[in-house]
Formats: sequence, C-alpha cells, structure tokens
Amino acid sequence: MKKPARFSHVRNIGIAAHVDAGKTTLTERILFYTGASYKIGEVHDGAAHMDYMAEEQQHGITITAAVTKAPWRDHQIQLIDTPGHVDFTVEVERAMRVLDGCVIVLDGVRGVEPQTETVWRQRSHFKLPTLFFVNKMDRPGADFRRSLAAVKQRLGAEPAPIALPLPDDGAVIHLIERTLIRFTGEQGETIVSEPCPPDLWETCGDLREALLLAAAEIDDSVAEAVLSGSEPPPEDVRAALRQGTLDGRLCPCYGGSALRNMGVQPLLDGILDFLPAPLDRPPALAENPDGEQVPVAMDPHGPLAALAFKVQLWDGRRHVFVRLYRGTLEPGDKVAFITGDGRVQHEQAARLFEIDAGKKTKLDRAEAGQIVLIAGLRWATTGDTLCAPGHLVALERIALQAPVLGLAIEPTAGTDEERLLEVLGKIEQEDPTLLVEEDPETGQRLLRGMGELHLQIVLERIEREFGLQIRAGRPAVAVRETIRRRAQAEALFAPPPRPDARQPDLMARVAVTLEPLPRGSGSQTQVTPRILPEGSELTQAQIQAIRDGLKGGLISGPLQGTQVLDLEVRVTEVELFGPGSTPEALAAATAKALRKALEAASPVLMRPIMRLEVVVPEASLGGVLGDLQSRHALIRQTDTLGDQVTVQAEVALEPLLGYSTELRSMTQGRGQFSMQFERFDLC
Repeated sequence: MKKPARFSHVRNIGIAAHVDAGKTTLTERILFYTGASYKIGEVHDGAAHMDYMAEEQQHGITITAAVTKAPWRDHQIQLIDTPGHVDFTVEVERAMRVLDGCVIVLDGVRGVEPQTETVWRQRSHFKLPTLFFVNKMDRPGADFRRSLAAVKQRLGAEPAPIALPLPDDGAVIHLIERTLIRFTGEQGETIVSEPCPPDLWETCGDLREALLLAAAEIDDSVAEAVLSGSEPPPEDVRAALRQGTLDGRLCPCYGGSALRNMGVQPLLDGILDFLPAPLDRPPALAENPDGEQVPVAMDPHGPLAALAFKVQLWDGRRHVFVRLYRGTLEPGDKVAFITGDGRVQHEQAARLFEIDAGKKTKLDRAEAGQIVLIAGLRWATTGDTLCAPGHLVALERIALQAPVLGLAIEPTAGTDEERLLEVLGKIEQEDPTLLVEEDPETGQRLLRGMGELHLQIVLERIEREFGLQIRAGRPAVAVRETIRRRAQAEALFAPPPRPDARQPDLMARVAVTLEPLPRGSGSQTQVTPRILPEGSELTQAQIQAIRDGLKGGLISGPLQGTQVLDLEVRVTEVELFGPGSTPEALAAATAKALRKALEAASPVLMRPIMRLEVVVPEASLGGVLGDLQSRHALIRQTDTLGDQVTVQAEVALEPLLGYSTELRSMTQGRGQFSMQFERFDLC
C-alpha cells in the first residue's frame, strides 16, 4: 500500500530529561522558531507556554505532560513535553507509550543524570528512536565530548555527533554539511550558514570521524568511501544515520543552549531527518477477545483502534487523551472497549479537540496517527483501547508503579467529608499512581502516591481547583499485641441476681492458660477443658459461646485494644452452675479469664516488619547501609550486578515513612526500593 503523504510529513515526538536539564526551555524555542508561538515564555518567569498549570508556574517544574503542535519544513511535529521529576514518572511512561520517537535533553555540565537513566529505560521498553540534545553548553564546565562519552558508557547507546556547539561564538558546526551555523537576530531566529573555516574544522576531526564510522556501520557505500579516504556525499551519510536511528543502533547528538537561542533549528531539522513518521514504526500489536495477537497497522481506512493514555479534568469536566492507531473518529461516534476486569463497555465520544498545552480547539475529525482529546467518555480510563463496536482489540496497557508514600488526610470542615470523597475519586481517575484507601484499624483515610512532592501537588490542586481545605499528616501505623511469657488465670462470672426469681441467676467459671508462639504463628485456641461438676457435658451452643468469648478477647488486647497474635490459648477448666451457665454466661466468663491472663503474661506491642529490597549504585552503598542500620534494619543479603547493588533487609514500617525521598537524596535520585509486609514483630 502506498504511504499517504500526510503520514510521511508527521512526527509524534516527546521531549524528556532529568529535572532541570532544560526540556521546557527547549520546547518554548521550538514553538517560537516554528511559528507555533509568537513569543518565548521562560520557565523562571513562570510564563512557559507548556507549563500552564498554576502549580507548574509556582514550583517552576513540569508536572503534567503537555501536548502541542509545531510546523517545520512543511511537516507537522506533534510534541509532548514531559516532567523530569521522578515523582511524576508515570507522565513520561504513558507519553512514551504513544510516541514514535523522542528527544532526550542532557545538561552539558552534568551529562547523564539519574532520571536520564530512568527515561532511557522507559524509551528502551518501547524501542523509540532517539536524538540527544546536549543543552546548557554556555555554562562553565559544559563539555560536549564528555556528555557523548557518558551516553555511550552509562546508557550503552552509540552517539553520532551532528552539531558541535561553539558557545563562545554562539554557533554550531554541522558535521554532515561541514558548515558553520550562526544564530542572529533578537531571539536567534535568523540563521546564517557558511562553509566551516579550516582552522575550526580541524578542531572537530575526531567527532567527524566518529560520525562517519557510525554511518559506515549502517551503510556499505559509506563504509567504502570512508575506507578509501574519500568523502561520502552528505545525503548518503544522512540516509545511513536515519536507518541506524530507526533501527535503534545509534542516536544522533546535537549541542547548544536553548536559553541562549543556540542550536535549536539544527535539532528541528534532525527531528525531521532522523526520527520516524508513523508508518516508519512497526505495526502495534493487540489482542483480540480470543486472546490472539493481531497487528494493528496505521491505516485511516480500518476500524477504529485508539489507546486512551491519560484522563484529565479540564474546566471541571472529564476528558480523555487518545492516540489513534487505526481508523477515524468523529464527534458522536460510538466506541467500545474491554475494561480491566474483562467487561465490554460502550460509550459515545461527544466532542473532539486538538490540544495546545492548556488550550483546546474543537475538531471535526481525527484519524490514525493523531493525538486528540475526547470529551463525553464517563468510563474509559488509562490503558483502555477504544474500538469500533464489533471490532474489539486490546493494545498493550500502560504499566503503572505502585505508590510508595502515604499521608493521612481529612477535610478541615467536618461537613466536607462526602465532597472530599467525590473529589478524591476524580483525582484518582486522572492520576493512576494515586491510591485512596481507608485503614480499617486506625480509621484514617490515606492518600498514597509516588513521593512527597507528588502528594503536595495533589493537595495544592484540590485546594485550588475544588476550593477544598485539607489537613494532612503522617499516617498512623497499625500495631498488634502479643505476650512474652506463659500465664494462666480463671474468672467467675456472677452478676447480681435477676429481679425475676423465676429466672435462674447467671453464673459460670472458666480457667485459661496462655503460651507464647513463634512470630508469624497467629493465634491458636483449644477448647478441651475439664468440666465440673464431674460428669457434666457442654452443649454445642456452650462450646461455641466459649469460642466466641476467646475470639472477642483476642481482637482487643490490653495495651491498645488491637489484635493479639502469636499465642496459644487453652481453656483448661469450665465449671457449670446448672441452668445459670447459659452460653452468654460462659462467653462472658471466658472473655474475663482471657483478659486477666493476658495482663499477667507481660503483653507487648508488635510493629509491622517489612521485607525491603533496595537497588542502589555501588558508589552509594556505604551511605545507604549506614542509613538502614540507623533505622534498625536487619540486612539479610547484598548482591552486586554491574554497578548496581541489591540490598535485602527486614525493617519496621514506621522508620520507612518518607524513605523514598531520603533514598533519592542519598543516591542522587538513582536508588529504588520496594517493600512487602512480612510479619508483626517486636522492635
């Protein structure tokens, strides 16, 4: 099938990087130079076009992935600016899921940083062709060659240098065209290109050689020219680099300074020259209702298949971002999708919009390859595949990380409880890394997320968007109780005589013995008592009453009224007093005896113990181990793989509250951890 011209002139790309590498500043220049924006907005002024949320402007960071479009050389670049902070990594993950290529921005001084490695792993999962832009080359200590070496060493990628920055001259040397490019005008919008002077060209001989060798690995004709000592034509070099980029064998690298308006236009050319059009990517794979894998080719004439990759509240209403992989969509069209629990849900796409950061424009039709916003979908959520009814498929869902930090929250005004639940439900749909739950033992409502900044931003948004004031604090950690030694006790239940003399007085006596058990054993009960008077027997109702008395007594311990674990309770003796030893009397006597025995058995509190796995760079191991020991962690095992060390330990939950933030601080953001409940124990 002949490729439609519109597909060949489209690029769906993302801009990603470590926090503060200059992604949004670069995006602002792209919008200005392409004519998509009439002025440059600066992040430090809170005026960046792409940082449209109040919290983004206030904190000076990107929080949510923003979509926009930019025309360049008769092409349409659809661009997503993603957050750099690790707390918002889901925004990067779901953006990468629907893109065709990406530009990773590096700080010219710091090179490859921890979040760069995370972004690279996300990019690698989806096999996205990638360009690098080494930014901030005007800063002291910036080094283009060192950054390329870090790309090769830390990321295992093959860098192919294209544009060598000359910050002192405000220019770049284009290593394919052998030209010197200057950026003049008030905002660097005027490009002056001239042949590179011989003295300057000599300074970049090593980079030119590296570029040609990278191209020669891809194309035999370039290899022949290089081996014979001749100059291969620029178009042959460019074609080889494009093929190598699409195959994932190399990554073209550009240098410059977005803030100083240097090097952005050559990068725009590189996006068109080297990153894929939608049809350059292999067909997406999906599952049909029978569980069979089927390809979904990028074709506007097939039945609709579109991935919902983000839910967002816009003007208080629910909207869904989708990438169309097949077919077309118009306002009013019916769609169907398979929910996470396997049901088929039908809905109607009421309205379609094009997106430009915080602005939306009505759209009459969307087709394969586009990213659009849909209003009117009540049930579709992140990861659902919207299909034409009768043509159900399910594209690969978006992987989500479990939240790692929680806060106890409550409305400042007690009358806002129901409203808080409604607002939290909306926010939870929008951000799948948030989890709202109620602790059944403490009664607290817990809001769990990816880190302290993540939760702070959520609370700020709830206050700003919904006018709801919230009190937040550290979540209370549930505890359990146990005993330290053997004990026994007996109790006589004999309440005052009943007023009605025709009813027998209630009376029963029960003796119990307690024995501590190993941790993790739970609670065990035995009801095989000696029964007095001799020859008496217990009815089934009486035996059940004794069991109920034990169960109730073990639910509420003597210290904090929490569950009692890791002990054996034996009912050793029961004395009956005729008709007065009713099941109710026996249950009361049992509970009373158990309470006395627990108080005599040296009761003690137990805290939840977590099985912790921490993955850190080897250089950070000493500090991380010292910190774990200060938290009274028991180190079980350490394993080294490459430059990463995995530490397995046991540690109480309470000292781990907020640990994700502190671990990132100790490891410059490169440490990760997961934990799982192991048991309750003394600590």
